[in-house]
Amino acid sequence: MFKVPTLVSLFLLAAPKAVFSSPCVAFDADFNLLAFGLDGKDWSAGQQDSWTSGSATDITTSGRPPFDGENTTCYLAQFFNAIYFMNADKANPSDVHIYDAGAKAWSTQKVTTGNFDTSSFNTILDHDTNVFYALSHNELYFLNMGELKTANSTALEWEDVEKSPYPDNYDPVMALAQNHIHFLNVPDLPAGTADIFVIHYSFFQPQSQTYTAADGSTFPATHGQTASFFQAEGVQQEFAFIPDDGSMTYVINVENNSTHTLAGPTTKDAKAQYAASITALVQLDSTGAVSFIPYKQGDDATNAKAAWAKVAAIASAAPPSSTSSATGGSSGSSASGNATGSGSGVPSGTRQTGAANPTSTDGSTNGAMTNAVSFGALAGALLALVAALQ
Repeated sequence: MFKVPTLVSLFLLAAPKAVFSSPCVAFDADFNLLAFGLDGKDWSAGQQDSWTSGSATDITTSGRPPFDGENTTCYLAQFFNAIYFMNADKANPSDVHIYDAGAKAWSTQKVTTGNFDTSSFNTILDHDTNVFYALSHNELYFLNMGELKTANSTALEWEDVEKSPYPDNYDPVMALAQNHIHFLNVPDLPAGTADIFVIHYSFFQPQSQTYTAADGSTFPATHGQTASFFQAEGVQQEFAFIPDDGSMTYVINVENNSTHTLAGPTTKDAKAQYAASITALVQLDSTGAVSFIPYKQGDDATNAKAAWAKVAAIASAAPPSSTSSATGGSSGSSASGNATGSGSGVPSGTRQTGAANPTSTDGSTNGAMTNAVSFGALAGALLALVAALQ
């Protein structure tokens, strides 16, 4: 027997279904700024001189991951013009998705994890060896990506290197420069100091390294995010460190063991992720807004005047009001938002956690907080239907 639906049931049907995505930003080898997973699409803002005007180009294509993982991160393999994605598919968290930026094509690399925990790790991608190094439950692992810019049929494997020298409660802050991993905010180390893992010789350097500013100041001993500045040729020599409070941007040069400062990001967001090119540091905040600060290596006078600005080209194509990062990300024990190494700020290390977020069933259309129809219009139509049935 047909029953007139109640107002409650109709409003439940009309309620908008929230869809979350976990976007990330990266550069290709020509330093075009790319944003993935914003408004359910992928975008190219072009090179730096085009960021503050116009509209980003839609580069969405088939084969992409759904970007529904817990804080997706992405990393540029500069030699191969490929971008690697971790945690971009909550149904297959061990997969590494590969975007061939030259061919604009996607593929998915299967990975065997062993004892590596894909729900809790921090990682960087080494520039020269194209190897990921990750800290998971205080154990150091590596994943060799070889020369991949397209996935192969043979699964790769996370391999155990050794136990780290840090206490179990250490929440790693990892940065890459000169093929060394720099560990910041290590317990009992003073401000302005980092521990170093030497990648090519696979050992933790016994002495820590201090990086002082010309005025004697140092970066704080606190949690934060990092992003490595690329060079036109060769390995990264500098990385940016942004404390979770966003109070300042510190640039650490490992060639002369110095620290320099830039303005802190306009948006203070511990969940933000960062990417760096040669001449800019980019922030993707947890609302999906993208901003940048220009940077010129070795020019403190110019850098002191630099200011953060919105990447208007991306905002025009995918407004922040209609986008959102994964809700589970935060500093500390939750997922952090940036990626270092050869990657988009690609994280200082990126702390991944495994809680899943709701997503659409079609990876090509999932956006953040996207509603298929207007709730007000649908609710009004249903109320009219009730009145007609009574």
